[in-house]
Amino acid sequence: MKNNLWNMLKKEIREMFRDKKSLSMMLIIPIMIPVLVIGMSALFESQVNKSVEEYNKIGFDYQLNDVESKIAESLQIEVSINEQKKLEQEYEKGNLDLYVTKKDHHYIIHGKDNETTSYATSLTDQFFTLYKEHLQQEYLSDNHIDPEEVVSIITIEEDIKATENFYANYIISYAFLFIIMAITVSATYPATDTTAGEKERGTLETLLTFPIKSKDIIIGKFLSVTLSSVITGLISLILTIVSLLLANNMFKIYNGVNLMLPLSSILFATIVIIAYSFLISGLCIAIASRSKTFKEAQSALTPIMFISFFPGMIAFMMKMETTTLFSMIPFLNYTLLFTDITSGNINFLHIFLMLLSTIVIIAVILSVIIRQYKSEKVLFSN
Repeated sequence: MKNNLWNMLKKEIREMFRDKKSLSMMLIIPIMIPVLVIGMSALFESQVNKSVEEYNKIGFDYQLNDVESKIAESLQIEVSINEQKKLEQEYEKGNLDLYVTKKDHHYIIHGKDNETTSYATSLTDQFFTLYKEHLQQEYLSDNHIDPEEVVSIITIEEDIKATENFYANYIISYAFLFIIMAITVSATYPATDTTAGEKERGTLETLLTFPIKSKDIIIGKFLSVTLSSVITGLISLILTIVSLLLANNMFKIYNGVNLMLPLSSILFATIVIIAYSFLISGLCIAIASRSKTFKEAQSALTPIMFISFFPGMIAFMMKMETTTLFSMIPFLNYTLLFTDITSGNINFLHIFLMLLSTIVIIAVILSVIIRQYKSEKVLFSN
């Protein structure tokens, strides 16, 4: 029995590594992770560190006084004075980022809702806040009231300790979601080829005539697909760590943050990746083995991509926390546990429950597939 299982496993691994498509799925997809990490980090930094010259062209339909001019200069506002109609035309042409109209003591900031406008609005708000403070102090002085006594009636001191970096959490979470996607893609092709592909080629019929138990055939195929998934997952994890180290040194948004995961987090993240590889490989084989052709199996496995990715994305967007129940729910538990592990919150009970639920699900899946392969229907593609 052991020899049969070992021979089956060797056969499947040999065929998998000879297949260029299987190798490309296993090795090429993880390369996208550095592109994701570096690209998203660059995007975040470009938004955070946007130059003031990109949104400082502000139009006014009135002449600024000396105080307003000094405030505008201190904020690096490029002032344009004109009547409202011409300001509106200049804004539509893209020559202005915003324009302001004034009637008595009422000011209106005009613009259309977009990213540049939000930056320009923030700059204009700052301009009017400083000008209002000047007018208030001037009013108090004119009424013989010491402005300092009113302005400093309370004192405020900030003692805000940095805990988490939003961009760091975001990039690490999405890198893991991409690892999940890479593992899923890596499992789908060999699972399809070793089941529906063999049916279509007629090699499965020959295989089932050998004195090998259905159990050995299925476990051999399952372990070979799992091996492909684990390799992809580990390569993806290594590339993620390397990408995070590069991003940490390249981008200012990560200043004061150590993106390098501690050894304990890497170890437990590896456990999560291996557990997920076993689960997704079993699911892919279960679905593909019911299909009669390679193309039919590919169509049947397409929803797996969404099922594997979206629970984790929803959990991240909703900031869900791991609970005893969630640690046993497939797909959701892997993302939640990874988030906990990378933040240093390692809960052994949750990890144990995740592993237990994974083992139970895999056992059920394999028993169903073995029962399928004992049926003569599996021999025929028509």
